[in-house]
Amino acid sequence: MTWVDGELWHGTWEADESELRRIDPNSGAVLERLEMPRGTGISGLESDGGDLFYCGGGPAGKVRAVRRPPRCAGRCALGGATGR
Repeated sequence: MTWVDGELWHGTWEADESELRRIDPNSGAVLERLEMPRGTGISGLESDGGDLFYCGGGPAGKVRAVRRPPRCAGRCALGGATGR
């Protein structure tokens, strides 16, 4: 779990599926999801304070860098920015 620019992000890993989630810190609701490719396990999550997340690569023993999606200034729906 990590905070960046006032946003709470959490990494999940279940079976062969992983995703990064932006979470509402008050309700726990998932506000945005960033799915990892199937079979890409992630564990732990940190931010560089900018636009990169770093997460463990599960059993692969790698550190993965994942670009944080652009902030959507309130135009986000579940699943990501609409771009409109």
